[in-house]
Amino acid sequence: MKDKVVYQLRDKAIWVVFVILFVAFTIANSTFITPNNLIMIARQVSMYGIASIGMTFVILLGGIDLATGSIITFINILCAYFMVNSGMNMFVAILLSLIVATLIGTINGFMVSSIGMPALIATFATQTIFKGFAYILCGGRPVNGFTTDFKVIGQGWVGPIPVPVIIMILCFIVGSFILNKTYFGRYFYAVGGNEEAAKLSGIRVGRVKYLVYSLSGLFAGLAGIVMLSRTNSGQPTAGDGYEFDVITCVVLGGVSVTGGFGKLSNVAAGVLIIGALTNGMVLMNVNSYIQMVVKGLVLAFAVGFDCLQKKRQTT
Repeated sequence: MKDKVVYQLRDKAIWVVFVILFVAFTIANSTFITPNNLIMIARQVSMYGIASIGMTFVILLGGIDLATGSIITFINILCAYFMVNSGMNMFVAILLSLIVATLIGTINGFMVSSIGMPALIATFATQTIFKGFAYILCGGRPVNGFTTDFKVIGQGWVGPIPVPVIIMILCFIVGSFILNKTYFGRYFYAVGGNEEAAKLSGIRVGRVKYLVYSLSGLFAGLAGIVMLSRTNSGQPTAGDGYEFDVITCVVLGGVSVTGGFGKLSNVAAGVLIIGALTNGMVLMNVNSYIQMVVKGLVLAFAVGFDCLQKKRQTT
């Protein structure tokens, strides 16, 4: 009974925090609640939201993916290079870019699963490699000159809703379907909860890791394309630091850093909290360095809370 109550509190607490934060910033600055600002927040968090789905899968497995920001950057530059420098059709360029992003994730899966490298080191290596490749590809300069059709992905609207927000919502629907309606999703929880038990039950853990890191690369690549369309410029620094914010969104959303526990619906709340927190601090003219401190404290609090919950369950 006690465990059930703890679970319910943990499950709903993130939304309570979101409402409190929303009310606090509204009181501090009435501009926060205006329709234009709320839409801007939704557009700003769309890239975090898309990338957080793949990161959720990885952390559910008990892993980590530090390459997310570099994949966003590299795909940002690669897709721009395909369209501008190679004159490639927009749809072909997007498809090839997403395939490359998935392959980068597969490389991470190979290093973690087949070689046995710690995920922290494997993805840090990939982060460094593809950040370097991005600079090599563009020579350290922005890539510009896209068609009007491509701009729709990041700047278009469907009625009152921005296209990036629609893409993010669709990605969350797909991610939730994978976790809740497929046997692969159940495998993610099983492997993250107890890898040895998963092996003994017949789950091919190596293949699951390959799949998870490949999906992480795919979603990060999609976030990079949406960002490219929104900014209308391929930037060699586009995804710098994104892995930190994405990990914060996922952990804040209640996904356990030790794996085996978490829901995508709560990750959505984590994404909204980070977006609201960032936007609210900007409206209140909070120094950018202080913003970094606040985000770091939020991550420390989220991880600390998770660790305390784990500790209580084992005592």
